[in-house]
Amino acid sequence: MNGSIRIIGGKWRGRKLSVLDKQGLRPTTDRVKETLYNWLMPIIQNSNCLDCFSGSGSLGFEAASRGAQSVTLLEKDKQVANQLKKNKQLIASDNIDIYATDTFQWLDKPAQKQFDVVFIDPPFHQSLIEKTITLLENNLWLNSSAYIYIECETTHDLTSYIPSNWYLHREKTAGQVHSYLFIREDK
Repeated sequence: MNGSIRIIGGKWRGRKLSVLDKQGLRPTTDRVKETLYNWLMPIIQNSNCLDCFSGSGSLGFEAASRGAQSVTLLEKDKQVANQLKKNKQLIASDNIDIYATDTFQWLDKPAQKQFDVVFIDPPFHQSLIEKTITLLENNLWLNSSAYIYIECETTHDLTSYIPSNWYLHREKTAGQVHSYLFIREDK
């Protein structure tokens, strides 16, 4: 059985998009998404966004709907990536790029472009966040004042590996999910 996500703001507001029912796929709830996009409102317009573990595409499609200049979705599972491509066709978006690829392989090369907003919302309990942050920083994928959103289980402690030039802008806990929004500053 498949589910769906709903775009909650912007030009595709109210649009439902299909999501595969796959283990580990955990679409960001509307409540958490609403909070996040309230936080991002001042900078989402015309930004370049990267969704490192796109899954349902909930965060990336929302960014595109709300006026992001470009949105790059990375998804390792080929079936899930194919569903993302179908959803992109459904909304007829020309500013979303979808890559069926391993996030670490994609980030483990010199940056082709720099991103203003990055979403790191990986499958829980797999210790994927630290390596993602390291690759983003070391390979210069981030704009000098990038916003980085991290969603993880409440038991996960990020403090030991957040770069010293990332400042916590906002955070929130909803159920078993902890959300952080960092702003990067030049070193």
